[in-house]
Amino acid sequence: VLRRKVNRDPKMSNKNKGNMVKNKHAAPVQITAEQILREANERQLEYVAPKPDQAITDPEELNELRLEKRKIYEDNIRKNRGNIGNWIKYALWEESQGEIERARSVYERGLDVDYRASALWIKYAEMEMKLRQINHARNIYDRAITLLPRVDTFWYKYTYMEEKLENISAARALFERWMEWHPEQQAWNSYINMELRYNQIDRARGIYERYILCHMEPAVWIKYAKFELKNGEIDKARSVFERAVEFFGEENISCELLVAFAKFEEQQKEYDRARTIYQYGLDRIPKEKAKELFDAYTSFEKRFGDRKGVDSVILSKREFQYEKEVLDNPHNYDAWFDYIRLAESSNDLEKTRDIYERAIANVPLISEKKYWRRYIYLWIYYAFFEELDAQNLERARDVYKACLDLLPHKSFTFAKVWLLAAQFEIRQKQPTAARKLLGRSLGLCPKNKLFKGYIELELQVCSRELALFMEDDLFVELREFDRCRTLYNKFLEFNPSNCQTWIRYAELETILGDTDRARSIYELAVAQPLLDMPEVLWKAYIDFEHALEEIDRVRLLYDRLLEKTTHVKVWISYAEFEASQDDEDSISQARNIFEQASQELRKSDDKAQRKMLLDAWLEFERSTGDEKSTQRVLRMLPRQVKKLREIFNDEGLSEGWEEYWDYVFPDEEAKPHLKLLQVAQQWKQKQLEKEKQQAQ
Repeated sequence: VLRRKVNRDPKMSNKNKGNMVKNKHAAPVQITAEQILREANERQLEYVAPKPDQAITDPEELNELRLEKRKIYEDNIRKNRGNIGNWIKYALWEESQGEIERARSVYERGLDVDYRASALWIKYAEMEMKLRQINHARNIYDRAITLLPRVDTFWYKYTYMEEKLENISAARALFERWMEWHPEQQAWNSYINMELRYNQIDRARGIYERYILCHMEPAVWIKYAKFELKNGEIDKARSVFERAVEFFGEENISCELLVAFAKFEEQQKEYDRARTIYQYGLDRIPKEKAKELFDAYTSFEKRFGDRKGVDSVILSKREFQYEKEVLDNPHNYDAWFDYIRLAESSNDLEKTRDIYERAIANVPLISEKKYWRRYIYLWIYYAFFEELDAQNLERARDVYKACLDLLPHKSFTFAKVWLLAAQFEIRQKQPTAARKLLGRSLGLCPKNKLFKGYIELELQVCSRELALFMEDDLFVELREFDRCRTLYNKFLEFNPSNCQTWIRYAELETILGDTDRARSIYELAVAQPLLDMPEVLWKAYIDFEHALEEIDRVRLLYDRLLEKTTHVKVWISYAEFEASQDDEDSISQARNIFEQASQELRKSDDKAQRKMLLDAWLEFERSTGDEKSTQRVLRMLPRQVKKLREIFNDEGLSEGWEEYWDYVFPDEEAKPHLKLLQVAQQWKQKQLEKEKQQAQ
């Protein structure tokens, strides 16, 4: 192994180190490869000379050039056999050189590679037609439509060629072959247009008959009818429209077809027929899909209709709007109400009933009463409609029953529905059914309103039954009112704090003449520990005894009431009662009551009540007393003074001062030597309150 010894010169190594690049960071100005190439192109650093023109004067040179060209095309084809453009360019070049056989060979080779290349077939056939080789072109088109029958271009060009050659029978035969494949509408239209160009009306009509069976669309039927109309066949055009309507039926009826049919009748001045067609469509097509039909109907009525027809159009327009609203939001009950009112105004019972059924089917999604308040009125109006407008009592009863079965009575109920159902039974002279209905309601969901309604219903029934048994100004025994008593007892067990119930119960007994029973009811009522309006109850009890002229009992009731409350209105009422008596000492008794009231109210801090009492006392003295007693009350009246008080917010911080009016009674006037002490006590109290606030 030979090794080469390298002598390293320290001087050379130091020199190389000096030539090395020390800063390896990117330069501030960067040069891209694109810039380098652009500069080279601008400076023409690499000049390529153009290929010189060659003047061919010798057949041998021409053959060499052709050979070179063919070699290039063959190489391109060999590189990418699937590129149809290469085949077409090759064939066109051979055609330009007059080498027709070679061109045909290229086309055939290309079709062997990809027979689905429609451009290759078309170029091939066009070449043969340019060379007036008609049979060759026919052969090519025949092969193309046999292999590719779904390519419409071949059929169009083939039939066009035959028609240009005035070979109409061959063109017709081609169209017939094409129609067997059920092509698109344009193919049928082309076939019909060809027949029309040669005035073959019957043949065109026959093609239309097959056309409407192949393409079952309204536009095809309309085109068929227009064809008949254009040829003056009015009856046949109408027959086509009628057949189309019957063919599509009510389920698949088209607005476009009906509008065209109606306009046809309008052109023939058959306005009643046109109106009937519009109404037929509007009755059967959903509102959201009938906008075009409705607009056409509106325009028709404005031009040819009377006032009634225009009103009908407006009604239909509003129906369309409401239908859109309820479809967008089925739980928009206000829209349903408007829609129902519109239907009721048209006096169409079946249509109105259908809208009611659709409306009540939209049950609220949340089981809370506030979401059901508007919905429940749909049921109520539905029942009223069946009873009053449709006169269908059984259906009205079924509506009430279905509504009551739908309500979630364990969560909430609607007393209005129960009472309306019971009143409906009463109108049908079925009191037993009404009682059962209300009894069921009290068992499922007792409410104050249900008790009141049931009692009022029983009172009405009792009154009617008593009126039926009137003979010689004598009434039968009031046995029917026992039901009312039972209901009042149940009502009071359910809600003993309802003062109005106690009062009405006692009034019933008073009307029936049982005052002892009424007094017992009042006694039970005032003995209740909790009452919603005790002042109303006591007043009713006092008025009851007063009406019976039980003066001592009235005084006793006032005394008992004053033990429970010292309200100024009770004192004033007591004094007015005593003053209204015919006794000699009634005035003195009333004055004594005012005295007692003044002493009692002086103990309280409510100065407004004291002022009210003194005003009533002064009015009493002016009407019944003398000058001395009047002056005495005047000296007791307070004077009104303006004061300041500090305002505090919710956090206990001061927000300033405000002025207010206060009453200062004569007995509250401070003496001069005690006024300073009073101010000091107030200051001390404020200081204590501030210390408490700071401590908190």
